[in-house]
Amino acid sequence: MRVITVANQKGGVGKTTTAINLATALSAVGRRVLLIDLDPQGNASTGLGIDRQDREVSSYDVLVENASVTQAAMPTAVPNLSIVPSTLDLLGLEMEIAGATGRAYRLRDALHFHNEEGARFDFVLVDCPPSLNLLTINAMAAADSILVPLQCEFFALEGLSQLLQTVEQVRDTLNPTLDLHGIVLTMFDGRNNLASQVVSDVRQVMGDQVYDTVIPRNVRVSEAPSFGKPAILYDMKCSGSQAYIRLASEIIQRERQHLEVA
Repeated sequence: MRVITVANQKGGVGKTTTAINLATALSAVGRRVLLIDLDPQGNASTGLGIDRQDREVSSYDVLVENASVTQAAMPTAVPNLSIVPSTLDLLGLEMEIAGATGRAYRLRDALHFHNEEGARFDFVLVDCPPSLNLLTINAMAAADSILVPLQCEFFALEGLSQLLQTVEQVRDTLNPTLDLHGIVLTMFDGRNNLASQVVSDVRQVMGDQVYDTVIPRNVRVSEAPSFGKPAILYDMKCSGSQAYIRLASEIIQRERQHLEVA
């Protein structure tokens, strides 16, 4: 079971869209995938068609140790894809467990217990809130690696260094095996010279840590959540869906290389 946290403290970079569609694409090629929604807004849950009134057991219950991952996981309309949904209860979590021992390891411990139960997944993707709070720290402490969606605009670059510093801090203090799986460039508009410049700059600085696949700005991808569907189910032939399918292929390839090195 490989745990990949999808994180960026900047909002509006396509983080949840990436988590939903990457999970769907990995499921489509036969991988068993669990998506954990750690964002109090619950957009990943909504985007996979999970109604708020049906979220009886959520990621909040897992983190306060009232439920196991097995109890919280719900099937979705996508074969091989389950989700641990989110509720607004997560907003108060940081204050609730502020003084608790091991508060940064709640998700890691829950996933370890889940794995020992034998209810295994090939991939666990964790969708984080757009901030560097205790929820994101839990996700990083539980992860094997971090996937960073980066919008193709100037201000996105400024936040990248801060996020990478946080990853380094988590590696030093909480999770020494954490690594950067890759940076995926999102919302690319080829008509915009600045977007092309951002792509060039990020590749120059980060090298092969940037995925080859670039996610284009695409209306069909934006429409899909309002129908409670991943873009890949809503319109598999659109450019955005095809890009996420290619990204899933890249990630599987990187995972194979990781196993070969290990």
